Amino acid sequence: MIRAPEIPLSRLIAFVEEDAPFGDLTTESILPAQSCIADIKAREELILAGLSEMVRLFTHYGVQTETTLHDGDSVRAGSTILTISGDVHSILLIERTSLNLVGRMSGIATRTRQIQEMVTAVNPSCRIAATRKTAPGLRILDKKAAMIGGADPHRYSLSDAILIKDTHRALISLKDAISRARAAGIYHRIEAEAESIEDAIEAAQAGAEIILLDNMEPAHIQKTIQALKDLNLRNDVLIELSGGITPDTIHQYAALEVDRISLGMLTHTVRNADLSLEIRH
Repeated sequence: MIRAPEIPLSRLIAFVEEDAPFGDLTTESILPAQSCIADIKAREELILAGLSEMVRLFTHYGVQTETTLHDGDSVRAGSTILTISGDVHSILLIERTSLNLVGRMSGIATRTRQIQEMVTAVNPSCRIAATRKTAPGLRILDKKAAMIGGADPHRYSLSDAILIKDTHRALISLKDAISRARAAGIYHRIEAEAESIEDAIEAAQAGAEIILLDNMEPAHIQKTIQALKDLNLRNDVLIELSGGITPDTIHQYAALEVDRISLGMLTHTVRNADLSLEIRH
């Protein structure tokens, strides 16, 4: 399992500075400096993600933290995720940023875990994968959250791997594209998108290591896989699926002999988990 990335502290601080570029006007105007204790609670059942980032932020601003939980834990509604103590100015300065951060990441991790469990129940060797369909500036956080939920991170960026898509093939043949990609370097896997049985066979014969079957119906996918088997090509490639797959239909695709199912919805349509900060005194 690939280790989830460490988010630079400077990036987390930048989120706070975005929210309070000149300080917290309300708190600084009406409350004198004083210590308090507060609890951050889950208002719904969730898979926790972003806890380590939250702890690092509060610690940076001089707030003490206490928790028995870890990223990836399943948390029940009403549970305390983190207890914090320190100056109220610091706590309220970071409150919304930290809740937004953990809410978004936990929302992604929770949905990812739910869908991965659906897939595993049908095909234990298949994993879902996150895509590059992330909010600009938040990719490393969104990818980490998906990984905590159990997904393969796929590519972090265009610089990570070669993926030959229809937009490339509009200007070059698939065979030539794979040949040029191979000539450019041997240290990256080559993945090629296929929209037909013929595309998949051509990609495998040309040396692609991963074939992305895009927007295919289950019956068409099954025929494509069988065609690769008939030519003794199936074991030479990994099969990834994408396009038009939803939680309601994913079991049909997972039941096929496939290795990965990439889902943009994990990160492009995010529902934040519901969290709250409650001050005790």
